[in-house]
Amino acid sequence: MTTAQGARATAGRGETKETGEPEIERDVFAQLCPSRAVFAELADKWSMLILMSLFACGPLRFSELQRGVGGVSRKMLTQTLRTLERDGLVRRTVFPETPPRVVYDLLPLGRELAELLEPVGRWTELRTGRMLAAREEFDAAHAPEEG
Repeated sequence: MTTAQGARATAGRGETKETGEPEIERDVFAQLCPSRAVFAELADKWSMLILMSLFACGPLRFSELQRGVGGVSRKMLTQTLRTLERDGLVRRTVFPETPPRVVYDLLPLGRELAELLEPVGRWTELRTGRMLAAREEFDAAHAPEEG
């Protein structure tokens, strides 16, 4: 058993205290565990930014969301929203108006995840300068020698 597995080892069966869901052994470090695929999907380039934007702004139309998450193409936004909707994190509501109005919002599971992501976003904003400086230092130390 690895250290990571040991840290996550659970005692007994039943329901988890955090979620009330049935306790099933999951290990995101295991190559074939379904939780690993879900983790990778959530860690993709756009998923976290979309969840964080919906958390910060509330319900948004597609164009508002695209403007809020700078650089995401229509295609990628559509694909990512469909995936998040399929996973039960985002709700797509179509209002019967002319023209139809479509709004995206977080479902409870998406809100729970977005609340966890918000501090990661803030940490990233606060520490980017230090990380960029570390990159420069690393690159200078590992630059090929000129001969």
